[in-house]
Amino acid sequence: MTSATLPRPESTDSITAALDAIGDRWSLLVLRSIFAGNHRFAEIVEATGISTNLLTNRLGRLVDNGVVQRVPYQDRPVRHDYRLTTAGLELSPVLISLLQWGERWGVETTGPTLVHAECGGPIENRTVCTSCGDVVSAQAIRRRTHTSEAIQ
Repeated sequence: MTSATLPRPESTDSITAALDAIGDRWSLLVLRSIFAGNHRFAEIVEATGISTNLLTNRLGRLVDNGVVQRVPYQDRPVRHDYRLTTAGLELSPVLISLLQWGERWGVETTGPTLVHAECGGPIENRTVCTSCGDVVSAQAIRRRTHTSEAIQ
């Protein structure tokens, strides 16, 4: 499996395939931790509270699905950093959306606010039409099948 290909059984859609690759609570928390700069196994354990056997399982799955890559940083004994691949980095909007949804609709948290590293301004996740540039609401989104040009 390449780093850009998720498992895709014939009878499923891309959301199901994505959830099969990364969609449980622990995998998302592991990804959050790696995005936050925790690249070593022990750092991820400390940041998430995950058990070591569960982390080994989740990291293996994320590596197998091309979302995370293992990068050796020590030879004796062999130890690895866990780094996001291009596919993993492209999950950033998903994690930002979950964080912002949780801030708006979940319990009050004391977690960090995401800001732009260059200017310090808050980050806003938007859905934008690539043709006209408009910000698109959920009510204005339609599905188009891959086999037809008709919008459903």
